[in-house]
Amino acid sequence: MLNNKTIWITGASSGIGEACAYLWAKSPEKVNLILT
Repeated sequence: MLNNKTIWITGASSGIGEACAYLWAKSPEKVNLILT
């Protein structure tokens, strides 16, 4: 569904942003993460 997509997560150093970044990093789908 999200293969070869780019995901931009703001606030990835703590809280909800951190949790989202962690989940996407562990996802089996191939996505590009931009963390700010």
